Amino acid sequence: ARANENKRTEAYKQASCVFIFIGTGAEPDTAGLIKAALDAGKRVFVPRCLKKPVMEAVEVTAATEYEPGAFGIPEPIGEACDKSLLDLAIIPCVTVTKDGWRLGHGAGFYDHFLKDTNIFKLCICFEKLVSRSVPVSSHDIRMDSVITEA
Repeated sequence: ARANENKRTEAYKQASCVFIFIGTGAEPDTAGLIKAALDAGKRVFVPRCLKKPVMEAVEVTAATEYEPGAFGIPEPIGEACDKSLLDLAIIPCVTVTKDGWRLGHGAGFYDHFLKDTNIFKLCICFEKLVSRSVPVSSHDIRMDSVITEA
């Protein structure tokens, strides 16, 4: 567990461009993470969903305006970036295994977005929602690290 913790800490420290989901409903609130990354001088990008399963990354600042987007999730108003800029992605889940297999809401947005990238993938999940196993299919993308509040 210590090696995994060091790996994700180093990935965050080294990242200049961080992609962070906007937590809603039962997901962890990421507003503090977004603010902390901006305060640390990192470029921060958040998702904007287009047609299923296409998602893009939009850069945000403290002054960014948002509008209700897909599924009622606030989405930034602004230009999308090339995802090859991103160093680290902080990803939500419904559940995840300790070894990084995540189950999302089934729309495939994150798997499609992360396919064929070298982005360090960090999944955030409440400890009580971590599973021993999840169904995995050929299009699923494994997370590089999992973090919980525990």
